[in-house]
Amino acid sequence: METITNKTLEKLKYELVRDGLVEYDTLDKAQKLADVEGVNIGQALINSGVLSEADLLKFLEKKLHIPYVNLDDYSLDPKCLKYINFADARKYNVIPLFMIEDVLTVAMADPLDLFVIDKIVETAECTIEPVISSENSIIAKIDEYYNTPETVDKIYTTSKDSGFDWTSELHSEDLSEEHIQKIIRAILKQAIIEDVHELYFEQSEQGLNLVFKNQNKYENKGIIPYILVSSFVSKLKMLSNLDPSVSEVPQLGKLCFKVDDITVIASISAFPTIIGERIALKIYKPPKELSALIKDDKQRQLLLKTVEQPGIIMVCGAPLSGKTHVIYSLLLEAVKTHKNIMTIESISKYELKGVHQCELNENVGFNLDKALRFIEFQSPDIIYIEGVKSKIAFDYFSELVYNDKTVITEFLANNMTDLREKLSYPDFQSFKSLLSCIVFIHSKDSIEVFDKDKIHKYLA
Repeated sequence: METITNKTLEKLKYELVRDGLVEYDTLDKAQKLADVEGVNIGQALINSGVLSEADLLKFLEKKLHIPYVNLDDYSLDPKCLKYINFADARKYNVIPLFMIEDVLTVAMADPLDLFVIDKIVETAECTIEPVISSENSIIAKIDEYYNTPETVDKIYTTSKDSGFDWTSELHSEDLSEEHIQKIIRAILKQAIIEDVHELYFEQSEQGLNLVFKNQNKYENKGIIPYILVSSFVSKLKMLSNLDPSVSEVPQLGKLCFKVDDITVIASISAFPTIIGERIALKIYKPPKELSALIKDDKQRQLLLKTVEQPGIIMVCGAPLSGKTHVIYSLLLEAVKTHKNIMTIESISKYELKGVHQCELNENVGFNLDKALRFIEFQSPDIIYIEGVKSKIAFDYFSELVYNDKTVITEFLANNMTDLREKLSYPDFQSFKSLLSCIVFIHSKDSIEVFDKDKIHKYLA
């Protein structure tokens, strides 16, 4: 069933009652159903058979005086795709249709989302004219039209791919313009098959070394020859919405692609060295249900209870242990508490519905310090702050807790002994006293939750 995003319907839902399309009691029940199922109220009304999608779209068209466009048989102008990159199109569920003079017509499932419109205006540098379309039809058009040389394209995996080697694509006789994209896709496919989440491209005299990191071990997986390095790096940056002409300063971007039927995000970090840029790529899969990660019901309920109280929740583990994955699953569970949840991240690894995610942007001066100083004006109840290590930031954590906030963060520790040693430093004393919960990831199948009493016992 196709869905309509929240903001537009939240502003107009009582108009449905005034127009006689829905009874107030029915709307109230639909809202409760939406909250329980984690969907928006429009989806709840459609799922319960109260309204058809066609009636809902017709209602929005009438109320907003914004035309509805059925995209099923629509042919948009491919030249307009350059105004909205693939990552933004997928993130915001929008797609450009055509341009007349300097006005770009954009299909949106949520035409009252002014943040998205401002974002498109900023990147496209033109006037935006929104039209209404269903979300699924927009997603279908994105998959259809962005399936070009400017995207990684879908990655398919089967049981027969166990011995897959990306170099077979490198050494193919393909001379088309898509060859570089196919090489990138082959590298990503091998990483997915081998369950590798972190890989690096390192400069050498022969070209660009591909290195996989797995269980803290680094394995060289081959070399992109020197003659292809420039084209490879340029294309990888373009796909990640980075500037290919810049190599003297660090850049941070995001690559969005599909593996089978799952949308996957990879963060791309380009960092200058004396022999050329080193590029780090980290792959993040969608979060699972918290119950699939923390199977012990008692420990899971203990963690969920601490989310509803002021304090600091710290998720600990070794590198690549899945700390962010656990936090994202926890945030999705916390959405059900109907609290204002916000994040401060370098890169959002997955779009969390019901969570206000914030990405830092050093290019415009929006750094961690500024985010920490201004986020309280948003009145958050729960805040996830990514991997903070400075004493100033830890002191600010204390300030947030004193103002009745729940703070979630992550901390690198290879084991409990390592954690005890790190937290024994004097700088951590105030921070440690405010810990309400520690989640320690021993392995994929072993996650332990510590309450205040256990924290005092193990970290004293």
